[in-house]
Parts: sequence; C-alpha cells; structure tokens
Amino acid sequence: MITLTALRAALAPALTAPHSPADTPGDVGLPLVAQPGGGPLPALRGWETGAAVAVGTSGSTGTPKVVLLSAEALVTSARLTHERLGGPGTWLLALPTTHIAGIQVLVRSVVAGTEPGVVDLSGGFRASGFATAAQAVLASPGRRYTALVPTQLGRLVATEGPGLAALRQFDAVLLGGAATPHALLERARRLGVRVVTTYGMSETSGGCVYDGLPLDGVHVRLVDGRIEVRGPVLALGYQGGEPFGEWFRTGDLGRVRPDGVLEVLGRADDVIISGGEKIAPLQVERALAAQAGVREACAVPLADPEWGHVVAAAVVPEDFGNPPDEAALRAAVGEAVGRFAIPKRVVFVRELPLRGPGKVDRRAVANSFE
Repeated sequence: MITLTALRAALAPALTAPHSPADTPGDVGLPLVAQPGGGPLPALRGWETGAAVAVGTSGSTGTPKVVLLSAEALVTSARLTHERLGGPGTWLLALPTTHIAGIQVLVRSVVAGTEPGVVDLSGGFRASGFATAAQAVLASPGRRYTALVPTQLGRLVATEGPGLAALRQFDAVLLGGAATPHALLERARRLGVRVVTTYGMSETSGGCVYDGLPLDGVHVRLVDGRIEVRGPVLALGYQGGEPFGEWFRTGDLGRVRPDGVLEVLGRADDVIISGGEKIAPLQVERALAAQAGVREACAVPLADPEWGHVVAAAVVPEDFGNPPDEAALRAAVGEAVGRFAIPKRVVFVRELPLRGPGKVDRRAVANSFE
C-alpha cells in the first residue's frame, strides 16, 4: 500500500499528465491506493493504460476488484465538487487514503492548488486530534472543507468541545461512506454543522450525488429499482475486465422523490426476503433510528424454517443502561415499513462492528445472532 507522502507526491503528475494508450504501453506505474491481497498492480494493457490512479475495492460484496480511474474523471469530480460547494478551498483530510473518499480530498487539493491538513489516524479517530489538525486549515484564507463518515461525525457532535467548535467553522462537511442515521444528521445541522450528504463509490470517482441531487453533468436513473449513473466522473473500468459502458449499474437500490431528490435504499444484495416480501434493511434502520433513545441500528436477515428469513435488529441506544422499549421499537417499524418488516429479534449493543470507511459490517452483525 502506498504511503500518504508518496501518494501526494505521485498524484500531481498523475493528474496533470494523464496516461493514454497511445504513449504508455505496459506497466504505467500508477499511484495505487489499495491493492486487494496486498500484491503489486499487474501490468496494464490496452484501454487500461488510460488510467492515472488505481483503487482497490474491499470485496465485501463480492470478488475484490481494482478500479481504474482516469485523470479526467478525478479532476472533473473535484471541479464539480468545488462548483457545488461554492468554489475551491483548503481541505482537511480525515479519512484513510485507502479509499476513494480519502484520495479525493487529495485530488481536490491538487486541483485547488492548496495544501491539505491531515488528521493523524494512526491511533484511531479522536475529536481532539481532529480539532488540532483543523487549526491550520481554519487559519487559511478562502473556503475550508472536510469529509467524514457518520461514525466520525457522531463522535464530533456527541459533546460540546474543541472538535465540534472546529467542525462548525468549515464551509461544508461532506458526509458519505455509509448511511447516516436521521437523528445524527438532524443533530449535526441543529448544532450549526454544514453537512452535505454524498452518494458515490470508487467507480464514480467518489461522491457524485450531493444532498440527493447529481453534480452537474452527472445523470442518475433507476432500472428495476437499481441506481445507474452516467457522466464524466465514471471510472474507465475494472483492471483485467472490460471497459465500462455509458451507464454504470451500481449495486444499490433507490427511489426518486417527487421533488427530484434521490433516496438510496441500500444495497440490492442486502434485501431481506421474508415470506415473499422484500424488505430493504435501510428502511427498517431508519424507522428504528428515528425513535427516541436510539443512536443507530442495523437490520439483518436470520434464517427461519417457516418464513425463509426474518428480520433481526441490533440497536445502539443513546444510554446503554436505559434502552428504549422493545415493543415500541417493533411497533414503529410496523407503522413505518409494514408488519412483515417488524424485527423478530432485537438486541441492544454498545456499538456496531465496522469495516472500510465507516460502513457497518452486516455480516458480523448477522453472525452475532447465531
């Protein structure tokens, strides 16, 4: 895995002098963000040599892949982000650069011509460390931005302190990587944090839908409930595979509200089928997280001889010693989603297991019920 220092040194020339099939045969020596299995990146051939950066996926939803991104897609994504947020600025890197959200903070800094601040994550994310790293960024002229995952935001707004005070001063705080509990989003905004929710992935150069609306030039459509994306931010394709076509079919389900805002309903692979009914776990989780005393929740399927699967829920209460009433939680899900989605088992936990950039490890949650 490439180090942050080496990655920053390699990014600028990779973005300003993109590779092309015409002048770069064979192994192009790309900045590699994260290689599945930890091995070296194989030589690139044909259309692959148009890539400037390679990003490895975790393989949590299938076989690990290497996403090949062109300089044009990365730079376009950065420019469109700045246009949506109000102009270029100085960024604070608070995410690992083994994921697209972290590397895009560096790309945006290169495009803006600014020096990013960096949060020390070697000992984990802490509000105090965020506040310390933010000082230099907040002292810089112009606009100031950062990007977080929900877990980080939750820690920063949990209590009044230097971390929250620093967070309030950013002109925009991009929030992505995982679904955000509605209560957390409301609390952050009520405390004066300028949160912008994002939707995207490595294959779209990071976030490409902000607060439910696509960036300029990005188009979103639903095909059989599945989200598909088109636009100049799309990756070239997967290393060793075929190049992407005009539209990229994501693994996520969604719906478009009457006001045109895209609402992501979770991954298609996570859908729970119980007695023939299809249940989106995210809808169950939102219903649970909307209840008083609930910080966050995760809904998973449990095998059942009669129904095929039933819904189980792990709930993180605001006060572990005084959890909310289970019957009230079940009733809330029944009212918001339907009786077929009511969790048959509810357990209270201190925290949910995570993987990647703040994503809940659903497999670990499901295994905890066995």
